[in-house]
Amino acid sequence: MKPLLQSHGFHFSKAKGQNFLIADWVPRQIAEEAGVDETAGVLEIGPGIGPLTQQLALRAGKVCAVELDERLKPILAATVGEFSNLEILWSDVLKQDVPALVREKFAGLRPMACANLPYYITSPILTALLEAECFESVTVMVQKEVAQRIAARPGTADYSAFTIFCQYYSEPEILFDVPADCFMPQPKVTSAVITLKTRKQRPWQIDDPEVFFRCVRASFAMRRKTLQNGLAAGFPELGKTGAGEVIAACGFAPGVRGETLDIEGFAAIANEIVRRKRHV
Repeated sequence: MKPLLQSHGFHFSKAKGQNFLIADWVPRQIAEEAGVDETAGVLEIGPGIGPLTQQLALRAGKVCAVELDERLKPILAATVGEFSNLEILWSDVLKQDVPALVREKFAGLRPMACANLPYYITSPILTALLEAECFESVTVMVQKEVAQRIAARPGTADYSAFTIFCQYYSEPEILFDVPADCFMPQPKVTSAVITLKTRKQRPWQIDDPEVFFRCVRASFAMRRKTLQNGLAAGFPELGKTGAGEVIAACGFAPGVRGETLDIEGFAAIANEIVRRKRHV
């Protein structure tokens, strides 16, 4: 890879979080474990120099890779230019209408997303991919601690508002770790590949998703305090007394902490707040 990059005068961009894969088993395993085959249409985010792109294009019906760094044009032409089922969009994926892009590029195929995500932009891209609600699955390589946070269980140190967001939209499963020496330049952390199988149906009754996520954010914004304090701060109209009444109406102990609630628990809290608002 070094001679290829040097021949095009390419230098890594710290600002773009560029750490390119150099271990060939990693992209192969990502493509295999993601379940990519000829029935799949795969949106890849940030192909870099193309190792994952190549493995996806070898298997998928079509690959559309979105890359921001146009300095990579001649390099990708050399590494993946022979694939007729590959289209590269030189754009920022966060500025794309993802559902419209998927409809346009993958008609008749199973839409999937795959990416080796830069650490600094993991959350915004995952948020955009999940909120698009148009993929069968999203399989990404991220910092290991982020993967652990996405897959965390209630009451654990890794459990967070982002955990609940991801698990509201999907069922995450950590597939495998990727050591730092699989990249150039080497990051200072271990990575992990995680797949998020998007939920076709949600097993909870949530009357108002906006209120639900507001409850979650309010709870984790004051993680070390009780749920009552978090809700009182996040819903000033409730006040501390009203927050306590909501918690009691849902059958939780007065001193319960939000970090111990699962999605069903937060749904109950949110639905009780919605019910009270309707009867004001």
